[in-house]
Amino acid sequence: MPAIIELRDVTKTYKLGDETLNAVDGISLSIQTGDFVAITGASGSGKTTLANIIGGLDRPTGGSVMVDGNDLSKLRDRKLSDYRNQHIGFVFQSFNLQGTQTALENVTLPLVFARVKSKARKQRATECLQAVGLGDRLKHKPSQLSGGQRQRVAIARALAVKPNIIIADEPTGNLDSQHGDEIIKLLRDLNKQGITLIIITHDMNIARQAGRIVQVRDGKVRA
Repeated sequence: MPAIIELRDVTKTYKLGDETLNAVDGISLSIQTGDFVAITGASGSGKTTLANIIGGLDRPTGGSVMVDGNDLSKLRDRKLSDYRNQHIGFVFQSFNLQGTQTALENVTLPLVFARVKSKARKQRATECLQAVGLGDRLKHKPSQLSGGQRQRVAIARALAVKPNIIIADEPTGNLDSQHGDEIIKLLRDLNKQGITLIIITHDMNIARQAGRIVQVRDGKVRA
């Protein structure tokens, strides 16, 4: 299969006073369409920065980042925003749900930004919540849901725009082992449907379920 993600000599540096921090230090990486990749490493290793660059949440300082035919290092802010909204589904450890909105309203949010009409938004969001087993929780707010259910809402929201790639950053970090296992199974099932899945994790039990493990240390990929 063709590579959906191609990084070449990617760097990301930050200035901290007189010091320069190389959060990502010359990483080259190729990920094929439909892959399930776990990016692992200790806190501060650069794994989340690397994922944010792939997802278009952060710009590289140097190198090239080709994702699904887009050179992210050359896209203007508006085009980069459109890319994120149309191609990438994000799942975060802290869920990032709007507490005052229902599950259905949370899942429709990316469709609002994509300028999908109201009726179609509601239908698509309902389908996504049903797909993650929450068809009976459409009107529940996050405070009325368990941690596992909130993460399912976050996954439904990620699915709303029909992404080619899902990036999940420590998706089980706030869950107990049972609910964590359920979330990983759900993400694996989505991967089997053809979505390229990237999970950032420090948990090697999760990483070993991936088809490939990429270990990051001090901003570099370990051989």
